[in-house]
Amino acid sequence: MTVKPDWLRVKAPQRERVGTVKDILRDLALNTVCEEASCPNIGECFHHGTATFLIMGPACTRACPYCDIDFEKKPKPLDPTEPERLGEAVRRMKLNHVVVTSVNRDDLPDGGAGQFARCIEAIRIASPGTTIEVLIPDLCGNWQALEVILQAKPEVLNHNTETVARLYRRVRPQGDYQRSLELLKRAKEAAPWTYTKSGIMVGIGETDAEIKEVMMDLRGVDCDILTIGQYMQPTPLHLPVINWVTPDEFEAWRVFGESVGFLQVVASPLTRSSYHAEQVRALMERYPRGRTTETVGETGFLN
Repeated sequence: MTVKPDWLRVKAPQRERVGTVKDILRDLALNTVCEEASCPNIGECFHHGTATFLIMGPACTRACPYCDIDFEKKPKPLDPTEPERLGEAVRRMKLNHVVVTSVNRDDLPDGGAGQFARCIEAIRIASPGTTIEVLIPDLCGNWQALEVILQAKPEVLNHNTETVARLYRRVRPQGDYQRSLELLKRAKEAAPWTYTKSGIMVGIGETDAEIKEVMMDLRGVDCDILTIGQYMQPTPLHLPVINWVTPDEFEAWRVFGESVGFLQVVASPLTRSSYHAEQVRALMERYPRGRTTETVGETGFLN
């Protein structure tokens, strides 16, 4: 499974545009998951002036065997200037839609929820017209921390289930399948104006029946958006690829997902959780939801 099929070949990007994005990131000392996780779409996204910002990083407190981000038990303390620098980057890049994600910070009492909220607030100030998507970790099941993020009112709350329940012990040994579903469920119940989103990777030993089960479980918690992409082994030390899923198979999963009620399904070999994330703006126009001024949590969120 080491030879990639033709459909996974990526065109080389234009260096000028890629260099401009990298210059902004270096100038403001910001990290991107595009670089830290060796994303295959980095050239395309940088060429189009987009990036998924990685806050509180670049070291993670979990060592998932599929992920190329560095592991540290005790990462550096949070940088209080990071939110403002992030807001400035969004302004300079003139982003219509921004994705903000993070490493797992299990060393922090709130898992980094406060920093997510501060980053959302800073982006709102620097670039008021930008829609915001946060791709968050499971926060170790701290639902009060989740409330902090939702109080900042991101348009999209993304949390990846990553794989099927049976493979969690091997793929996400410090994660919990039911906890991830519970996070998405609580987010939608507490903030129904938020578009909830999740993503899975395929090609690591799951069956078609298990993929379908994950999709139905996500619909069971009213998840709106789903991404499905091919797992690609970052280095020989990571989990191996078991099988390459064809473009036709991905298209079949897209059609099935939409048939069971997802508002949007993005499925292809190169799809990642934030790949073409800006397309959600069109989704918002098609299925508008007004953000309320009510306090998050009043609907039994913490009960």
